[in-house]
Amino acid sequence: MDQEKAILALAALAQPTRLQAFNLIVRHEPEGVPAGDVAKMLAVPQNTMSSHLSVLARAGLIRAERRSRLMIYRAELAVLRDLTLYLVNDCCGGKAELCEPLIAQLTPCCPPQKVSS
Repeated sequence: MDQEKAILALAALAQPTRLQAFNLIVRHEPEGVPAGDVAKMLAVPQNTMSSHLSVLARAGLIRAERRSRLMIYRAELAVLRDLTLYLVNDCCGGKAELCEPLIAQLTPCCPPQKVSS
């Protein structure tokens, strides 16, 4: 991820309602969540939420999929990964042991799944 994309993503997340919406959408992976449900769960008017979702989509953090009459929002987890890696890429000046606490906190959330043969 380049600096310009990172700044765009961070700016999109630097607003409370958008950050809450993004977190909510991430929690609903991989199914996604309808735009109206995001608005209801966060108690935000639908037209206001639509504007917030548009900002997140322009930043590449989420995408919309049309399912019949609904717009289902899904998180772009690859972009979230790239943003996280961008932020920690040069973590601790190359001293891996200093980054171990960060890695330890990230690991329990998403442990790798073993592939059965």
